[in-house]
Amino acid sequence: MELQLIEVYIPSNRFDQFLIEIQDFDFIEKWHTPVSESQQLVKILMEKKNTEKILDFLEMNDRGEEEIRALLYNISTYIPRMEEDEQKENEQDPEERENEITRASRHELYNVVQSSSRASVNFIWMLVLSAVVATAGIVKDSAAIVIGAMVIAPLIGPFTALSFAAILGDYHLMKRSALTSLFGLAIPISIAVLFGFLFPLPLHSDEFLARTNIEFMDIIVALAAGTAGALSFAKRVSEALVGVMVSVALLPPAVVLGMMLGDFSWEAAITPFLLLMVNISAILFSAIVVFWTIGIQPNKWQKIQVANTSKTYALIAVSLVIIILAVMIYVIKF
Repeated sequence: MELQLIEVYIPSNRFDQFLIEIQDFDFIEKWHTPVSESQQLVKILMEKKNTEKILDFLEMNDRGEEEIRALLYNISTYIPRMEEDEQKENEQDPEERENEITRASRHELYNVVQSSSRASVNFIWMLVLSAVVATAGIVKDSAAIVIGAMVIAPLIGPFTALSFAAILGDYHLMKRSALTSLFGLAIPISIAVLFGFLFPLPLHSDEFLARTNIEFMDIIVALAAGTAGALSFAKRVSEALVGVMVSVALLPPAVVLGMMLGDFSWEAAITPFLLLMVNISAILFSAIVVFWTIGIQPNKWQKIQVANTSKTYALIAVSLVIIILAVMIYVIKF
């Protein structure tokens, strides 16, 4: 059972009413203590799957002039063990329990997305280093070096943020995430262009040649990468391994594309460009579907209408791009 603790700082004149209102929510335990004459602290221990409901309640009932502040913590251990809760979980419908996906609250995910959508100094340096390592790995025909570059490439962040913003209908966040994603691809492509201009193409390298061939299987791999990335993000588990999978789909094709552009091999550059576009579209498509399926949406009616329009158009647009690219692959292959 995954637990989280919510600390709520609330004005004293709203404290009694607040204790009555939170009785409607499914929590494990609560404690309260005065912080000052004008403020009370309420601590609420809940299962992770139930925190979004109470956070929505706090957000909807914040009056501004008497601001409510809330902090969210992940709990790794709770003593004593909750035998009654375990019994209740065992009594739950097995099919329902198997199909349940425990995810972090929308508020927690949104905070992560906000930072992932920005091109920070650390983001830029990690991309530069990963691009250099990936280029070296492709030239030396070393799969180990290429995989090492994937470990440090932070490309999963902005693409996940873009899909998440599309689901919420947050156009400002969508624009910033899209720009960061494009910037994140421009860095390795630019470094590879410089290499391709200064040195001959590594035509002896299997790692290079693998990105000059495109198949329908590449779409399936990218869909799996996007799905894994979105699920790991929603559950807030370690994104390191799935980040490698997403980077494998994006960084090597970008590097090979840059090398060919630097070598002025315009016609040959079409294949890695198509491969890169296929991978981007498939990753965005699968992430949007995952976020839609697990119920990510705003809590206000007006925003829900905007979000419904945004995610529908985003899904249609990405689907059309994938279909067009699949047709182009068919023409190239057959």
